[in-house]
Amino acid sequence: MSATRQLPDQAEVVVIGGGVMGASTAFHLAEAGVGDVLLLEKDALACGSTSKSAGGVRAQFSDAVNIALGARSLPAFEQFATRPGGQIDLHQVGYLFLHTDADAWSAAQHAVELQNSLGVSTRLLTAAEAGQRSPGVDVSDVLGATFHPRDGYCSPENVVQGYARGARARGATVLVGVEVTGIETDGDQITGVVTTSGVVRTSTVVCAAGAWSQAVGSWVGVDLPVEPLRRQILVTEPLRDDQRPVFPDTMPMTIDAASTLYLHREGPGLLLGMSYRGEEKGFREGFSEDWLPDLSDAMERRAPALMDVGIAHRWAGYYEVTPDDNAVIGQSPTVSRFLYAAGFSGHGFLQGPAVGEVMRDLYLGREPVVDVSTLAAERFALGDAVLEHGIV
Repeated sequence: MSATRQLPDQAEVVVIGGGVMGASTAFHLAEAGVGDVLLLEKDALACGSTSKSAGGVRAQFSDAVNIALGARSLPAFEQFATRPGGQIDLHQVGYLFLHTDADAWSAAQHAVELQNSLGVSTRLLTAAEAGQRSPGVDVSDVLGATFHPRDGYCSPENVVQGYARGARARGATVLVGVEVTGIETDGDQITGVVTTSGVVRTSTVVCAAGAWSQAVGSWVGVDLPVEPLRRQILVTEPLRDDQRPVFPDTMPMTIDAASTLYLHREGPGLLLGMSYRGEEKGFREGFSEDWLPDLSDAMERRAPALMDVGIAHRWAGYYEVTPDDNAVIGQSPTVSRFLYAAGFSGHGFLQGPAVGEVMRDLYLGREPVVDVSTLAAERFALGDAVLEHGIV
């Protein structure tokens, strides 16, 4: 999938961005029989937020739309080897949210009621039950926990590559190393996409550019209030023999809701991450040491057995955040055939399969598989923020 293949003169749909949203959208469009689908990525597939994510997949949210998108995506991950094809190293060990704040615990219980009503079998656990599932964490101050066994984690890169292969097999063109630099319009109609390799004539653009989506929207006068926010992840050195029983391969993705510290097994070690309140929005490359004191404090409280484990790998990526930390999904009411899916604020990868279906349906002019009307970008101008408690 390289730019050595010639850029076509025209396309029915141009998808901007080669992460999970762009690849899933291209696959679902091509699968539905849409001809001349063109996916353009300025670098390499999955090189942005997707490849830097923790790979978590879940349906545990507090907003009905987020629950529906997560729940619809889970079967797609489970059946990925068949459709579109490819191994994604899926570990359905569950997500375990630990709650130590009374108000947050109350909100979590209400969220579980909503999840259950929508067909997601999340259940409430006592602190002792949570400790049995994740024996390496300290649950002495935990008021309760939530657990959904079908949640888990998988390989983000493999998911993107699988969707891209599937899209190509169904007639789509996927090109990397081609940067989109503008969108041409005639009045309120899109007429073409300008790239570093030439101009492609098209009437439809799907913006799936992640943290770079605000610039794409500005080319057609659409306000997509998406900003980058650096997040960092590390993987520990291999666990010692005495540590493996308390951090077993079967341990869930475990999240301390108050601090957002999360951890799951990653090969012979553990993957760890956490939000850093001191991080400022903007494009900041590379790894920073600034967050390590906060991470260390959270680990000492929640997983003290890890305090003497060394770091084997670490990386930094971007959350693509909006003012209410929820996605913008929809199509512009002012520019014909400008569709967008961005700003997922950390829960985009897990919603990728369902959002690809939604973008397909919006393009085809039919009722989407999930009603995402509350996530339209215009909500911010109207003051209609989406409240979601399950942000990590």
